[in-house]
Amino acid sequence: MASFCSLTLILISIFAFSISIANSKTLKRDVKALNEIKASLGWRVVYAWIGDDPCGDGDLPPWSGVTCSTQGDYRVVTELEVYAVSIVGPFPIAVTNLLDLTRLDLHNNKLTGPIPPQIGRLRRLRMLNLRWNKLQDVLPPEIGELKRLTHLSLSFNNFKGEIPRELANLPELRYLYLQENRFTGRVPAELGTLQNLRHLDVGNNHLVGTIRELIRIEGGFPVLRNLYFNNNYLTGGIPAQLANLTNLEILYLSYNKMSGAIPTALAHIPKLTYLYLDHNQFSGRIPDAFYKHPFLKELYIEGNAFRPGVNPIGAHKVLELSDTDFLV
Repeated sequence: MASFCSLTLILISIFAFSISIANSKTLKRDVKALNEIKASLGWRVVYAWIGDDPCGDGDLPPWSGVTCSTQGDYRVVTELEVYAVSIVGPFPIAVTNLLDLTRLDLHNNKLTGPIPPQIGRLRRLRMLNLRWNKLQDVLPPEIGELKRLTHLSLSFNNFKGEIPRELANLPELRYLYLQENRFTGRVPAELGTLQNLRHLDVGNNHLVGTIRELIRIEGGFPVLRNLYFNNNYLTGGIPAQLANLTNLEILYLSYNKMSGAIPTALAHIPKLTYLYLDHNQFSGRIPDAFYKHPFLKELYIEGNAFRPGVNPIGAHKVLELSDTDFLV
């Protein structure tokens, strides 16, 4: 009997909670913002956004790609995922009025123009994915105000200028994807202060500088696993201090202008798995320790000035993370 009463109370509570959600009104701020966005987007999105309330109204479901949650007496928009639907035009500035957003995914569209500085208003944002668009101009330093951000993907756009130092103000950042843009200058060494950064990809840009400059901050990049620096204009050698990045698994330095010998210390990185050195100006020998490394699957060395008899390890392949990896 007691268990029956407990079950009854649970069902009543669930029912009451459902009723409260159904009766909650969506915050006018979010309704206004989403309807402004609706008015500016292409037909592929609009046809699935029925009604005036993005969180659903009566028999109408929430708009496709919109996730809401209840806060007190109101519903607020917490996630907006509208990707691969050929949205054309500038970044919808009304998005920056959705102050409770934790997730914003507009990847694989045709957005143009800059990211507006108002992006810094989204203080609760944890994931920002704008890759595969046609966005351009410099990155606004206001991105550094998104203190809760863990995933930032701006790859495959037309951003230019220097990578802002303000990205080092994101203490929770784990994954940073900036590849396939037109960034110039040096990667800020301040990124090394990010205690949670696991993946840094700045490949296929117009970056200069040296690895020594990047890792000059003592104790920097403490949990970095993957460093992609391929297809840039890096010079100088590989410093032995790079071995201090003891969690490194992937080091991708292909197609730069680096030179010098490969330090033995690099072979002492415990879980180094992929090491791409091809198409640089490295010389000398590859230390024997690399060929005895228990985890090293690929060592790609083509297009350098190594001594005769230096051999690669494994078969070269392009390493890219999937969407699933991005969301870890």
